Amino acid sequence: MKKNSAIDQVLVKRIRSGDADAWGDLIQRYEGRLLAFVNSRISNRSASEDIVQEAFIGFLNSLPNFDGRRSLESYLFSICAYKMTDHLRREGRRPAIPLSAGEGSSGGHWQLQGEARPASSIARSGERQTIEHNALAEALDQQVQHWQQKNDWTKLKCVELLIVRGKANKDVATSLEITEQQVASFKFDFLNRVRALIKRQGLNADVLPELYEQQ
Repeated sequence: MKKNSAIDQVLVKRIRSGDADAWGDLIQRYEGRLLAFVNSRISNRSASEDIVQEAFIGFLNSLPNFDGRRSLESYLFSICAYKMTDHLRREGRRPAIPLSAGEGSSGGHWQLQGEARPASSIARSGERQTIEHNALAEALDQQVQHWQQKNDWTKLKCVELLIVRGKANKDVATSLEITEQQVASFKFDFLNRVRALIKRQGLNADVLPELYEQQ
């Protein structure tokens, strides 16, 4: 983890310094993982590629404000998640944000699904989106560091398989040789902790309203 963090820090410094090859190295390092993450949820390769491209552009636009002490991977995935959310909203679908998933939910509940929703109720400014994905990136980074410090590697692997790889609870349990109940418990604990970490940031209730739903 520390090695990857050091590599990412150097990569960000190279991009900021105008290194012509650095941007290509960033894309090569993360494009495949981001594409797998998005495509597993919307099952549209062309749209997934567009979303990932938008995420990289979003990162480039936010680079002047990016805190290099944060996890670059978490930051990129949070941007990608919200670009995916925006895509579904443009299609008139309401995303089921993972932050509201329940303890007993199956792997399929991590898929972004939705129904018709008035445009006025889903419109969010670019500034608010930046606040949202920065808040999520910070919360994810804090939680990952917390588990690293406690050597909770099984929990980290579990969450990565669920969220990044889009695996179902049953498949994760088999891969890690734990029970499905443990997988569900780790997922529930992770979502609650991330929700709490974001709330501690003191955001207005209309930013990430999913945090205040189903309470």
